[in-house]
Parts: sequence; C-alpha cells; structure tokens
Amino acid sequence: MASVLIPLAEGCEELEAVTLIDLLRRAGITVTTASLSETLQLRASRQVGLVADTLLDTVVNDEFDMLLLPGGQPGTSHLNADSRIHALIRRLNKADKFIAAICAAPLVLAESGVLNGKRVTCYPGTLDAETWTEIHICDDAVVIDNNVLTSRGPGTAMDFALAIIELLTDKATRDQVETGLVRP
Repeated sequence: MASVLIPLAEGCEELEAVTLIDLLRRAGITVTTASLSETLQLRASRQVGLVADTLLDTVVNDEFDMLLLPGGQPGTSHLNADSRIHALIRRLNKADKFIAAICAAPLVLAESGVLNGKRVTCYPGTLDAETWTEIHICDDAVVIDNNVLTSRGPGTAMDFALAIIELLTDKATRDQVETGLVRP
C-alpha cells in the first residue's frame, strides 16, 4: 500500500488538507499527518482546529512514497521556513519519490530547488516567470511532471486528490472513490 506524508503547519488551507487526507484514505492509501510544531493540535487558515496523527520529528526520517504539501497562508510560509521540510523534499526527490504541493505550497518546492525544468501550476501569483525563469508555470488545474505534482488551490483539491489516487493505486480505485463522491 502506498504511503503519503502530509505535514500540517499552523495556518494551512483546511479545505486542501482535509480533502487530500479524506480522499486518499478513502482509496486505502496510508496517510500520515505530521504537525510541524510541538503539539498535535493546530489552527488552519480559517481557524478550523486540526489534529495531526504525529509530530514531524517522529516521522521525518521514515520512508514515504509521497510528500504532499497543502497550501494556504501562513501555512506555506511555515513550511518554507522549516529546514526539515526542505530536507525531506530533497531526500524524496533524490530517491525519485513523489513530491506534491497545492496552492501556495509549490513555492516551497521551488525554494528547495526541485522545480527547475519542470512544468508546474500554483495559486495565481505565487510563482512568476520573471523570478522563477527555470520553472515552466502554467494555469492548469493539476500538473504532473515526472515525480512532481502540483495544483492550483482549494477549488482544485478534489481533482488533485483523485489524480494522486490514480497515480498511487489505479484508475479503478480512482473511479470508485469518485463515484462515491457523487460529483457531477
């Protein structure tokens, strides 16, 4: 079974975090949520309380098939300021594991140096072509470029989760989860 680490930072976008956690778990994917702080409890960007499964320090050296970063502010800034997150990104990227980010969180991937030469998407204005000349920025809802997956924001979280499910399992599992969501 595939395993995904989702770090949760104070001020993360709750719609993205919860959608990704929920849908991946519906698909039978092992999802571990890890708090960046010293407590399992945190507040998301709109003051929704979240409780992580564990602390990041507990799992930072564990093996995962994917690292998945929810966006939001100031959550993305907290992720970007955390050296453990950058070390995880580089380690998993070097091992050809999947690295995924949504909304503003692709900025963290860019700061880690793993987006050069990649095609990516993000929340409008997060990455600009003038500053990030080595990154191919587009406005697609979901972009997969080899081991890097990116998405635009809260409105694309469900599509992003379904794309991840298909990538980590198969189309039949994706279709089963999507059918249960009763999407139009």
